[in-house]
Amino acid sequence: MKRGLLNSIMATKQVIVGMTIMLLMLTGCSSGSQSDSTGGEANRAIQNKGSDTIVNIALAWAEEYRNVDPSVSIAVTGGGSGTGIASLINGTVDIANASRPMKDEEIADARSNDIEPVEHVVAIDALAVIVNLDNPVSKLSIDELSDIFTARITNWKDVGGNDAEIILVSRETNSGTHVYFLEEVVRRGEKDNSDIFAPQTLLMPSSVGITSEVQRNPNAIGYDGLGYVDQAHEKVLAIAKDNESPYIAPTIETAKEGTYPLSRDLYMYTAGEPQDVIAQYLDWIFSSEGQAIVQRLGFVPLETEE
Repeated sequence: MKRGLLNSIMATKQVIVGMTIMLLMLTGCSSGSQSDSTGGEANRAIQNKGSDTIVNIALAWAEEYRNVDPSVSIAVTGGGSGTGIASLINGTVDIANASRPMKDEEIADARSNDIEPVEHVVAIDALAVIVNLDNPVSKLSIDELSDIFTARITNWKDVGGNDAEIILVSRETNSGTHVYFLEEVVRRGEKDNSDIFAPQTLLMPSSVGITSEVQRNPNAIGYDGLGYVDQAHEKVLAIAKDNESPYIAPTIETAKEGTYPLSRDLYMYTAGEPQDVIAQYLDWIFSSEGQAIVQRLGFVPLETEE
């Protein structure tokens, strides 16, 4: 009786093992068939990280693209241009957003990791200089801005404002907007200029931080992408290239014309020429549909051929 019971148990085990092997074989066949039929479904995800200036546009693009191709998943995060570029260099993102061009040393680092960065201009931004609504100053030259942000000018009365200390507000150093403002305003676009932001400058981790401080503090001055400015709550200054040039307000029109002196390109970087789903996504961004989102959010769209 014991031997019969033992034989029965062994037979049952054999059946279970056999069924398990068959199930695994069927699962493997099914999985391979699915992969073949979808053309590699696992690859239809895009990791996109970087510039906080671009992040709202990138989020809007990603959301709308779900309607264009629901099979593509796009994960968008900010963190600054430097963060996005570093992620591209170490191979953890498909697209890096940047509000400045990659530096030579960043390109060299990428190439040392067998990554060839490819630059794509995806929109244009007008960098607005903003002050509190109660500030009587309405225009400044780049020379005056340089003197203000290096603390050579520290009182608003020296540029036609109230007798009050100027409070400086900037993005953090990891921000592409910070780098652009440093090079084009603080250093006046001069390659051999080594000026830096005054040490008392308040460094903010986001565009919202800058606008919040300017709205709160009547003596603050900061800068932000035009798409982030709410002119009901901040005053946007007209800017002159130098003391002999006209003062121009930042608008989509003046940025597109190139008359506003603080206009800049916005970038996406890919590791090599984009292929497959990434190429399709970038093509859509460059289309009239993608560029309509740029304009809707207050940035400057590229010219399209459609």
